[in-house]
Amino acid sequence: MSDTEEKRGDGFPEGFLWGCATSSYQIEGAVDADGRGPSIWDAFCREPGRVAFGQNGDVACDSYHRWPEDVRLLSELDVDAYRFSIAWPRVQPDGRGAANRAGIDYYSRLVDALLAVGIEPWVTLYHWDLPLALGRAGGWTDRDTAYRFADYAGTMFRALGDRVAHWTTLNEPWCSAFLGYEAGEHAPGLRDRPSALRATHHLLLAHGLAVDAFRRGACPGEIGLVVNPATPRPATRRPADLAAAGRASVERTGLWLDPVFGRGYPEAYLAARGASMPVEADDMELIAAPIDFVGVNYYNEDAVKAVPATPLCPDGYAYVPTSIEKTEMGWDVVPQGLRRVLGFISRSWPVRELYVTENGAAYSDSAAADGSVRDAARVAYYRGHIAACRDAIADGVPLRGYFAWSLLDNFEWAHGYGKSFGIVAVDPKTLERKPKDSYYFYRDAIAGYSE
Repeated sequence: MSDTEEKRGDGFPEGFLWGCATSSYQIEGAVDADGRGPSIWDAFCREPGRVAFGQNGDVACDSYHRWPEDVRLLSELDVDAYRFSIAWPRVQPDGRGAANRAGIDYYSRLVDALLAVGIEPWVTLYHWDLPLALGRAGGWTDRDTAYRFADYAGTMFRALGDRVAHWTTLNEPWCSAFLGYEAGEHAPGLRDRPSALRATHHLLLAHGLAVDAFRRGACPGEIGLVVNPATPRPATRRPADLAAAGRASVERTGLWLDPVFGRGYPEAYLAARGASMPVEADDMELIAAPIDFVGVNYYNEDAVKAVPATPLCPDGYAYVPTSIEKTEMGWDVVPQGLRRVLGFISRSWPVRELYVTENGAAYSDSAAADGSVRDAARVAYYRGHIAACRDAIADGVPLRGYFAWSLLDNFEWAHGYGKSFGIVAVDPKTLERKPKDSYYFYRDAIAGYSE
């Protein structure tokens, strides 16, 4: 911490950033509006059995049309920053070629409106909605997609770089690669481990090419990568379980951060799979292009134990059920897990700055007689995790900001609209927005920590 970043009495440094986050496909809707092309998620949602209740993001929260109301909610929340993503198919309907002016204008208006009320836009270039034309050509298993992404990134840097000072390349690339190409739970719905590993390399190459374009364009501001790391706790203190917990962290953490920080791919991880990456000349240098920060998305921490390695689980670990309180996603509520994962990353890689770029929980809400929306469990979740951030800072972690997920109840991917993460309720019929108790808790917390 620099001399100018003295801690306040509450444990958060002066200038600590408070924000809220969303993503394009989950809130925008308007999938056919103003020249937007289809994405792999539009197609995935139409495949029977892929998404709960056959739901999709065609309308979502209709933020494409209702964004002024969302900006008002953010302003009244008094956040410092709003993290949102660009829908690549809205900018390049087929993932290549000339930009769609109407799509760029939408994001330009949003950026201007945020700045007008004193909110910093934090732009994510990719939050899973790959243009369908690229998906049909192989998606992230095709090396060319990385170059198409770099072209698209350059388009956005030129369009918004005079007003946007904070960029992230990819959101949770592990989900894109492994949920999309190995588990089959996300678009495009493949179940093929070699495809997931090819996608991993090409996602990282896309990240590196975009960072290179950012630097070569002399863009002001900063750029980073958002990951959803895992640091599972061992089920027991037995040496075998301790070692299993270390192995369990690699796929979600080291597989991404090792190459980004110039260490190459984890050899033991690849060896356990008898695999190699499709690396070509200069790839690893591009992937290791210097970044300004790492974003951490954290929701839960699992427990693991050692088991014999098998072809299905070559790393030799298994998840262990626990009696810990859970969210409606079935995820353990472990606030101090956030402290641990932030500390692990800070100790393991030369990270300049860390941000919690997503943190939140799915719970059912209840309507009170006075019309308010009660969500006491979510309030408790936020209280515990914000305290864990304070603890991490006291540990010496260079944590610079926190983004609540999510501003709005929205389309929760394969779960459809059945899981609610928002601090603002959205009526499924009228799309009316109504702040929940957690919205007011977060507003008051920000005010208290910022005094």
